[in-house]
Amino acid sequence: MFKALAAVVIVWLSAVSATAQDSYWVQIEARQTLTEAQDQARSYARRLDDVQGYYLGRGYYGIVLGPYTEQRARTELAGLLRDGQIPGDSYLQNGRRFEQQFWPIGGAAARQTPDRAASSLPLVTITQQQETPQQARASEAALPREAREELQKALRWAGFYQSTIDGAFGRGTRRAMEDWQAANNQNPTGVLTTSQRTALLRQYNSILDDVGMKLVRDNESGIQMQVPTALVAFSQYQPPFVKFDPSGSLDQAQVLFISQRGDAGRLSGLFELMQVLDIVPRQGNRRLRDDSFFIEGIGDGIQSFTKVSLQDGEIKGFTLVWPEGDEQRFARILDVMQSSFERLDGTLDPNIVPPSEEQAIDMVAGLSVRQPRLSRSGFYVSSDGIVVTTPQVIDSCTRITFDRDTDAEVIASDLDLGIAILRPLSPLAPIDVAMFQSDIPRLQDRIATGGFPYDGTLDTATLTFGELEDLRDLDGDDRVKRLTILSRPSNAGGPIFDESGAVLGMLLPRESDSVQALPPEVHFSVDASQIIDLLAAQGIETAKVNATPAIPAVMLGRKAANIAVLVSCW
Repeated sequence: MFKALAAVVIVWLSAVSATAQDSYWVQIEARQTLTEAQDQARSYARRLDDVQGYYLGRGYYGIVLGPYTEQRARTELAGLLRDGQIPGDSYLQNGRRFEQQFWPIGGAAARQTPDRAASSLPLVTITQQQETPQQARASEAALPREAREELQKALRWAGFYQSTIDGAFGRGTRRAMEDWQAANNQNPTGVLTTSQRTALLRQYNSILDDVGMKLVRDNESGIQMQVPTALVAFSQYQPPFVKFDPSGSLDQAQVLFISQRGDAGRLSGLFELMQVLDIVPRQGNRRLRDDSFFIEGIGDGIQSFTKVSLQDGEIKGFTLVWPEGDEQRFARILDVMQSSFERLDGTLDPNIVPPSEEQAIDMVAGLSVRQPRLSRSGFYVSSDGIVVTTPQVIDSCTRITFDRDTDAEVIASDLDLGIAILRPLSPLAPIDVAMFQSDIPRLQDRIATGGFPYDGTLDTATLTFGELEDLRDLDGDDRVKRLTILSRPSNAGGPIFDESGAVLGMLLPRESDSVQALPPEVHFSVDASQIIDLLAAQGIETAKVNATPAIPAVMLGRKAANIAVLVSCW
């Protein structure tokens, strides 16, 4: 029986060996950094088929084409050299030096099962005497709990295990082991041998070697944890942050230590603050508790994870920022950072660095605050928060907000008139709404526009005064009034007031005209009657008033502040 089993194993191993020997590659380049190799592989993949990349050992990353039979490989090499599509020193490679596969990212290795989640991992090469399943179980039983949990983590990282990390090798763990063995051309027994466990952990830990994970102790913040020191380095203290900026080949990599004294209220404030930073994209899970929070962010080319907790009046945590799409490395590094995080004595002194002379309102502790792509003005026309604005601010937006806080959606627009109607996505009760003027205004009457001329730099709407020049535009269209007023682009969409505070219309954006340039004081507004009709078509009732006496400028400014709203496109 044993001899028969041994014969089967020998035949199986021989078949695997023969398959490997029948595979050939055309090696076209070798680079000494992973980023360079990935960039080159990406470049070749745009014009060549079968591009793959493997770590070759000794600090080199190889870019190859294949796998092919030996004859096909020689034909491909000759043809590509003849056409000048690959370097002149390219040569055939049998793949024996191949270790970790790095390209295609997330793609299937040539010698692996193509539909496995961990197909980009290197195949296992058995170099020692094969253990029997009984021997493998015996050596497995001697493992401490921590080692068994580490194997489960490695299987989960590789994409084969989705259950609890508990060190108990039940049905789910056995199935994951079997799948991993199958994906690595090993006999799928569901029990890892000693050499297979070593190979799995080598796969799991190879990422850490590339990024230089080292324990960093910062006494100022009272935090100690492992950090990818090959890619980030300490740059400065900006309370409550200790900043580690990119220092290697990965421009998006960044780490923050977070440290300050505080209570649950300050923890909640930090939770809100983190979400407006550029390094924390809006998409992703997040949760705030009384004593902790976490924020996942993904989008705009990056992914980040922030975890913070409150203990004994000290708020401490960290943020990891990483390129979007590099999930395997991100997950592995994040796991090490979380498990190594340790609180030391003390918190970061808020006065550790004197205020810089270079300060900006779009920065918080040296970090950029997320800014909208475009901002314009608008105004409330109903008690449930319906807003009228210019269509200029709704074009190609992934998100529209009122005052940068309340998300909104478009319910109607008239591009010919230049009117857009927006509705808040959450309940909103404005302090005041527009009262539209029913009477015909007189020429040369004083008017004012209420809006945000500096793209929202000022939190409150500002009045800009001018005069009503004509009841028609320059082409005689009586749906549009001509104004004399000096205004800025982000004022567009704001209300036009008469001296009583009634709304005469909405300020239109200035259109660029390559043929004719109007004087800077010439502006136009769409007439109130057109706005009322468009709102009525949507079933939205509006308030109207007749001419009343003028009110003081202070009262007019207060009215503008109550009904004008900053509309932003993100």
